[in-house]
Parts: sequence; structure tokens; C-alpha cells
Amino acid sequence: MCGIVGYVGRRRLVPVVLEGLKRLEYRGYDSAGIVYLQDGALVKFRSEGKLQNLENILGEAIGASSNIGLGHTRWATHGAPTTENAHPHSDCTGDLVVVHNGIIENYHSLRNELLAKGHVFASETDTEVLAHLIEEYLEKDLQVAVTKALARVEGSYALGVLWTGMPDTLIAARNHSPLVLGVHDEEGGFMASDIPPLLPYTDQIIFLDDLELAVLKGDSHVVYSLVSGDKVEKEVKTISWNSAMAEKGGYKHFMLKEIYEQPQAIIDTVSGRINPETGSVELPEMNLSDADLAGIERIFLVACGTSWHAALVAKYWIERWAGIPVEVDIASEFRYRKLLIDKKVLTISISQSGDTADTLAGIRLASELGSKIVTICNVVGSTMTREAHGTVYTHAGPEIGVASTKAFTSQLAALFLFTLYLAEKRGKMEANKRLEMGRELINLAAVIDKMLPSLQEEIKKLIENYYDVRDFLFVGRGLNFPIALEGALKLKEISYIHAEGYASGELKHGPIALIDKDMPVLGLVPRDAVYQKSISNLEEIKARQGRLILIGTQGDEHLKCIADDVIYLP
Repeated sequence: MCGIVGYVGRRRLVPVVLEGLKRLEYRGYDSAGIVYLQDGALVKFRSEGKLQNLENILGEAIGASSNIGLGHTRWATHGAPTTENAHPHSDCTGDLVVVHNGIIENYHSLRNELLAKGHVFASETDTEVLAHLIEEYLEKDLQVAVTKALARVEGSYALGVLWTGMPDTLIAARNHSPLVLGVHDEEGGFMASDIPPLLPYTDQIIFLDDLELAVLKGDSHVVYSLVSGDKVEKEVKTISWNSAMAEKGGYKHFMLKEIYEQPQAIIDTVSGRINPETGSVELPEMNLSDADLAGIERIFLVACGTSWHAALVAKYWIERWAGIPVEVDIASEFRYRKLLIDKKVLTISISQSGDTADTLAGIRLASELGSKIVTICNVVGSTMTREAHGTVYTHAGPEIGVASTKAFTSQLAALFLFTLYLAEKRGKMEANKRLEMGRELINLAAVIDKMLPSLQEEIKKLIENYYDVRDFLFVGRGLNFPIALEGALKLKEISYIHAEGYASGELKHGPIALIDKDMPVLGLVPRDAVYQKSISNLEEIKARQGRLILIGTQGDEHLKCIADDVIYLP
């Protein structure tokens, strides 16, 4: 996913950028680099692997007096994760550097053109093309050169550019890849791929939109349209997060901290939106009239990764309680197929950041086809929230861990709120049922909060028998099938163990051939409407000597007859 941090101001550059890159580690990376301007020359450090490797080679440079520069963490796309391919990348003169997130789709033709003109490349990356292309247009004004170069670029980019010829200036530009600015009268100007690197210095944030360029100085910032060249008046938003929210707070790592923050994230998402006396739901930022809601004939839920799994759960809820057909799409597929969408379709995007490129492209297409857009999102003022007709904010706070935890559960809470809201507006749910479900949602945070400490200890003991396996299956039925998918995704992301999620009823259509005494299977078997069906599937696994871990409902002693390892939930 890559990360960018840039700074110009009064502080020493290297500590600001290095700390900012650490706050972006959750995005994933395989190499890192930093560049700063010192005594009229660019000083550049790059390394493979973790940020500690970069910090080790910086040495005394950490104390350099420079107060302008850029940093980057790279996730390899074009070219292996080597020092040569790490950002920042330079032009032929070495006086200009670029850091870049995204993919330049026409880089090959641009590279061949630049090679023919005598440019010499030092890496395999698509990013280096940008440095040489800007060099082609560079005379006296970096902004002009970047604008001309980007007019020839096809693809996505979040860009930071520094040139010795304008030693007090950083250029930032964005198209289909997130980039935010931080501004502060005394601290200076910042740019980053996400908000956390900015939090120690400022809560004043500007979200760049696609095809916008910013000229950033220590005491000023100006944003321009890359299309018209005109200045763009941008709203400066105050972010309510603080830097302490992005610290580990005594936990061993961010993901554990964020697991324990789930109850608060749910409370913050639900608070003030359900009347505990009536069960009525208020979503003030929905901005859809009762007539709009009454006219909906279908709903598309569009998301990526973990957010897609939340959407799959919501499909069950919305169809059952609001009585509307729902289609769930992976955003990267949704945007490239023939969409049968019109004004009677509601499209809901789900994104933690509000800047997920595929999801953003999908809702733009749906909007062009006449659909109303609602976004479920964690970041106030992000691109999706600005382009949607209505928004349901999740209020989970910053999520630093690599794998989503509290963002996922708060998305589920928001989607459940939306279900109750829609059911109420369309007259599909009796008031007493809505009240019962609303109260249970309000009480959910307390249940999770009480459960987590003992659950952690129980799982820690259980894992002693499984930590050395290389494959895992997760299975569930109904609502628990998407949860099985999410569990498998978590295991892959965090431990690099091969894991797959399946609908339990699908095991007999292929996966059952993989089950033997060496294959662990985690089964989700709460006491729900498909409980007996799930038990039958588990018996099939047991018959093939599969190693079962079951997650079931407290009091269900039958599960201990099927598996030695059982985790009980309320």
C-alpha cells in the first residue's frame, strides 16, 4: 500500500518523517527511504526491509538541521524490493526527487521515450519515470513542470516532489490514491498518506481530491486544479483524534490495543443514534428523504477486503429486516462489469479510510448511472464522504494495526443501525422488535468488554497446539460464513499461514478432500437457525479426523462431544 510523509517548517526533518513513517507501518511495506535538503544538496538514504534498517544507516543524519524533505515506505509493484527500487527516486541531475504511491499504467511507453532522449534509469520502478518526466519540463518553476508531466500520466498517484531549485517548497499531487495535508501556523506544513503521522503536530487537515496539486511551504499552502490550473479553495477540517489515540497505550502491539478498543468503537458508533426508549434510529447525515428510501428497489453494497466481509453480513440483515434485495460486490470487480443500475438502486460503499481507490471508482460509476450513494466510513471529510449523498460515520478512531479489528466491528454496528433505520422508514419492522434489537446493540459493547480478557487467556493456551500448522480452514453457515472468510483473512494477514474460509455446506464440493489429521478446521456454530445443519457438517469433518476448533454458544455442551477445543461466546 505504501506510505508517504513530507514536511517543511521549523522542526528538524528526519525525526518528523521517521516517526511519521512508523505511524504508517500498518499499510505494509518492504523497503523505505528518506531524503532531505541540506546546504543546497539532496541527501538520500534508502534500505530494504523494515524501518529499523533505515534508521540504522541514518546514524548521525537523524540530527541533521534540515527542515524540508520526504519519506516513503514501499510495497513492491514494479521491480523487486531492493535498495535500488526503494523511494525516493531522482532525475538525471540528482537535484530532484519523487516519492509516489499508486501505479503509472503507461510507464513503459514513457520510459522508452525518455530513454530515447538520453535519460538514464537506476531502477525498475514505474515511479522513476515521473522524476525524469518532470525533469523534461523543469525550467524555473517546479509546479509548472509537475503539472505538465502529470498531464501525460495515466494511472494513479499520490506524489511528493522536492527540488533544490525551490528549497522552501514541497509539491504534493493526488489522483486515485489518498494524500492529506496538515497545516499549522507555527509547526509548518505536512503531507501524508493518512492522518496518523500528522496527529502529533496538528489537527488541521486538508483532504486533497483527485487531480489536485498543492504547493506546500512552511508558512503557506495553495491548492490548484491539475485540469484547469485554477486555485481551489479547500476546507480545513479539524480532526477530533489525538496523538495519544495512535499510541500503544501499554499493549504489546497496536492490533491487540485495537481489539480491546472494539467496545468503545461500537459505543461511539451507536451512541445518540438509537433511542433506548423507542428503538427509533436517527441518522442525521443520511440526507435521503423518506421518498428516496421508499423508492429503493435494490441495494448494492460495494467494498474491498474486510469491508466486503462486513457487507456480506449486512446482506442477510437488510434482506431479512428491510425486505430489499441486496447484491454485494468486491469493488475491483464492480467497477469493471456491466452494471444494471438506475435511480431506483441505492449504492452503499464501505471503507475505513474513505479513500479506497476501487471503491471510490465504483461509487462514481454508480452515481453516473443515477444511483444515490451512501458511504459508511471512519474518516470525516474523506473523499467518499464528500462525494456521497449520505454518510454513516463509524467513529472508530485511528486504526494503526495491519489487520482491521475495531473498524470491522464498528462497520457491522453501522450497518446494523442502517438496517434498523431502513426497516423503520419502510414500515417493515414492528416497534417492539426494533426496540428489542436496538437495546441489544446498545448493550453489545458491555458484553464484548467483559468477555475479552478471559477470552484472550483461553485462546493463548489453545494456540499452543496449533501455532506450527501451515494450513487452516474456517467454516460457517448463514451470517457466520462471511465471519469465516474474515477469520481466514486475518490469519493470512497476521501470521502468513495459508487459510481459507468456506460456507460449511460447500465442504463436500471439493474442500473436504483436504481434510485429514493434519488439517485444522475452525467451525463457527452458534445456536442459530442453521445450527443442526452446521453440526452435520462438523461430523463430516470429524469422520475424516480433522482437527476441530469450535466457537459456539455458552451452555452448548454437545460441542464438547465433537471437538476437544471449544470456545464459548455469550
